Amino acid sequence: MTGYGVVLGEALIDLLESTADGEVVYRPAVGGAPFNVAVGIARLDTPVHFLGSFGDDPFGARLLDFLDKAGVGTAGTVTAPGVTTTLAVTTFQGHEPSFRFYGDPPSYGLLDAPDVDESLVAGASLLYCGSMCLLAPRVLAAARRAWSVRRPDGAGPVRVFDPNVRPVVGVNPDVVAEFAATADLVKLSSADATALWGDSPQAAARRLLTLGAKAVVVTLGAQGALVAVGSSTVLVPAPPIAPLDTTGAGDATMAGLSWGILTHGRPADLGTWATLTRVAVHVAGLVCESPGGAVAMPTVADLRARFVDLAV
Repeated sequence: MTGYGVVLGEALIDLLESTADGEVVYRPAVGGAPFNVAVGIARLDTPVHFLGSFGDDPFGARLLDFLDKAGVGTAGTVTAPGVTTTLAVTTFQGHEPSFRFYGDPPSYGLLDAPDVDESLVAGASLLYCGSMCLLAPRVLAAARRAWSVRRPDGAGPVRVFDPNVRPVVGVNPDVVAEFAATADLVKLSSADATALWGDSPQAAARRLLTLGAKAVVVTLGAQGALVAVGSSTVLVPAPPIAPLDTTGAGDATMAGLSWGILTHGRPADLGTWATLTRVAVHVAGLVCESPGGAVAMPTVADLRARFVDLAV
């Protein structure tokens, strides 16, 4: 399978908690789950375009410049005049991050349905939608328009969805159900499953498959990922790593899954999904060994050098 991916979602600045000279400081870093996914796909040497809205301040310019230098297409982006870039203050308990968001209106929430280039989406081999941006009415309308795009022959991009729930922002299970119903793949974390429905990973996978999702991958942190297709499931173990920062681990998994679909096509059975997921959890593992999200996304060469037994 050849072609390019389209990622629709938010871009923002993470203010990462750290220390300097004994004082707590916050370091600005590019971020946003879909932003990280797009960068991750590009770093794996696969064409990808980003659809999203940006503030017109220096942080917005920094985000767009980062995408450009990473090789991510930005023709489908919009810059909102007079809007400052959303900030996500990121604190840590051990290696696990938590987030609080600042900025009204959110700079990532201003992409609207008329901004979606339907020809760009129709020509794509893969479309990603998801994350907290879908709680913004305009972006939800844009995502619905992109999700509905089909070519004259009825075909369209492989549709992948990641709810990436942020309880501090809000949760809308109805929106998750809407997109999952026609998704070729839903990727979520065990924390997403709990926040959305109070479900176990297994119960969440069954729920999503019943809704209509063709395949489900539930990330389980250090335990790896649960892959579910039809009535069957398999656990794909995570590689042994020395974690430093888990920021962007789920996004790296999504980037690895998207890269696998773009390069090899949508898997037709559980075994092939498991093979693809094995590569994806290794992408996530390598990201966890470096600080930051987007800046830590690896290349194929990085994967081969770190995991010599990984077939990639």
